[in-house]
Amino acid sequence: MALDTQEMEKRSMKFLVIQTAFPGDVILTLPLIQETKKLFPHCSINVVVIPACANILENHPDVSEIISYDKKKNDSGIFGFVRMLSSLRKKNFDVALIPHRSLRSALLAYFSFIPKRIGFDTSVGKSLFTNIIRYDKNIHEVERNLCLLSPFGFQAKEKIFPSLFPSDNDKQVVENIIAQNKTSSTEKIISVAPGSVWNTKRWLKENFISLSKKIIKEHYSVFIVGGKNDEQLCEEIKTKTNSEKIVNSAGKLSLLQSAEIIRRSSVLICNDSAPMHLAVAMKTPVVSIWGATIPEFGFAPFGENDSVFEMKKLSCRPCGIHGGNVCPIETFDCMKMITPEIVFDKVKQTINRISS
Repeated sequence: MALDTQEMEKRSMKFLVIQTAFPGDVILTLPLIQETKKLFPHCSINVVVIPACANILENHPDVSEIISYDKKKNDSGIFGFVRMLSSLRKKNFDVALIPHRSLRSALLAYFSFIPKRIGFDTSVGKSLFTNIIRYDKNIHEVERNLCLLSPFGFQAKEKIFPSLFPSDNDKQVVENIIAQNKTSSTEKIISVAPGSVWNTKRWLKENFISLSKKIIKEHYSVFIVGGKNDEQLCEEIKTKTNSEKIVNSAGKLSLLQSAEIIRRSSVLICNDSAPMHLAVAMKTPVVSIWGATIPEFGFAPFGENDSVFEMKKLSCRPCGIHGGNVCPIETFDCMKMITPEIVFDKVKQTINRISS
């Protein structure tokens, strides 16, 4: 069902975007938010996210309000759901854009009495939408999300990147970390993000240690980035690298502060994880290492100088959509066969390319 864009713009529409998945998913939803604002300059856009993702949206000029939905703790269960509904109903939204494909997200839009509800045909609650959009598995997630604007006649004509906006305070925090670790503001940095929610998406710890040592020998500082869950892993990498040129910021910074460190880096080396998407948003080249998952799922970095390492000829890949805690066939060849030497060569090639 096509929607009348001109008529909607006259009425200063109120949009609700529901994306209660992981940080990487929220970052990949930003182009949808940004293009909605371009299409309807006078609209307001409120975004429902889990608390862990709220920081991503802070300071974003296209986001009118961040609505935190703590669906696993404070807002869990039917009573939390009803509280959230009560809050959303009062805001009288005109359109819900629902990239998240859970039944709960569809129910939130439906029982908030939002008249236009646009979501994917892979959603468990697709029958609750007024406009059902085909989820195209052959394109990037950013492009898929932008398809939610197709009822308004929107078609992306170029690559659209997410944008993040660290505050002045975020930038100062990063400056202080650099100063405290005796790294001058002009010294080049390479960021490393060794963590992931899923074990089978993590390159080996020993390989990150070996790679960090190689980087430091080339007179770079290594900044490790990650969340609270990555702290122990990152501290082991720092300890075993055994150099004052390696700084562990995992668990100490917000997502936007981590994004600011990545922005100041020559390259980010990472797994298929949220920091990869932070780097794309900050226009820092990515060297990413993939195991259980594959780029064809639509979540790969897509900057001009971004690279993906994977063992393409392994018949066991992919072993899951998100990865898992253990290798199903107990070999973990997808990660073990990618050596620090191969990755280091690609890092040097990337730096030389962007420097020339």
